[in-house]
Amino acid sequence: MRLGVLDIGSNTGHLLVVDAHGGAPPLPASSFKRPLRLAEHLDAVGAVGPAGVDALAAFTAEAVVVAEEKGCEDMLAFATSAVRDATNSDAVLRHVRERTGVDIGVLSGEDEARLTFLAVRRWFGWSAGRLAVFDIGGGSLEIAAGSEEAPDVAWSLPLGAARLARTRLAGGSVSEETVRTLRKQVRAEIARDAGQLLRAGRPDRAAATSKTFRSLARICGAAPSADGPLVPRSLPLDVLRAWVPKLAAMQTQELAALPGVSASRAHQVVPGALVAEACMDIFDLPALEVCPWALREGVILDRLDSLSVLGPQ
Repeated sequence: MRLGVLDIGSNTGHLLVVDAHGGAPPLPASSFKRPLRLAEHLDAVGAVGPAGVDALAAFTAEAVVVAEEKGCEDMLAFATSAVRDATNSDAVLRHVRERTGVDIGVLSGEDEARLTFLAVRRWFGWSAGRLAVFDIGGGSLEIAAGSEEAPDVAWSLPLGAARLARTRLAGGSVSEETVRTLRKQVRAEIARDAGQLLRAGRPDRAAATSKTFRSLARICGAAPSADGPLVPRSLPLDVLRAWVPKLAAMQTQELAALPGVSASRAHQVVPGALVAEACMDIFDLPALEVCPWALREGVILDRLDSLSVLGPQ
């Protein structure tokens, strides 16, 4: 079947059109995305402002047209932390539904972690053993671990790169004191529940997903995306640790010139690097393997699994 997956993230709205059927990997057929930066449209009380709501509705309407033109039989639409945490979430989704006819579901942080874990498990397979997965999004950090297809632990923390850039690093230059303070806060937040993962023992394999991790891996020497998804990529802790002070000392335009970094996300590189470094340090991981599959693929696989269980309709 041809399926459209509409992912409303904290940074970007992304429609991924895939050809998918049980027993085979989802095959991307088309991609349509727009920078929405919803996390940066939140006002003082945590509501998505009118400009953000209009941008979301306009993008969703465009995505419907694209999905129809590409022959999608169905479209799965979901939103993550920016909409999930907005104080006017219900009003935002109602406005989009009334304007476009699309009913966007909101994933909980735990579901986001669980579905991302499913995608990474399918990518690496059973040979990965006990698997730990980390995903830095725009609004949140998801952590999950387990030995099966469903993780035995999965949780979400408000440590997304866009969120931290907006709330902790707003105002331009990043001083050493600012970096030190943010580093301490990030580590305390992650360490608070680290025992959930550590009590079951060291993972046999640790993986990372998301644009933030891919960008950091590219900065640290990983192969470019043009080399294809099958090329192994990793993010070594020692290399990242050496980069962190250099990244913090750079101006936004210098960060944007780094390999793998887009201009629209350059201001998120430093907070993303601090979160990534903290994850590896706290869980004693010398490196993270970068997985090309993430939440969108997890949503697709979960849908295919449910259709398989239901059988022919």
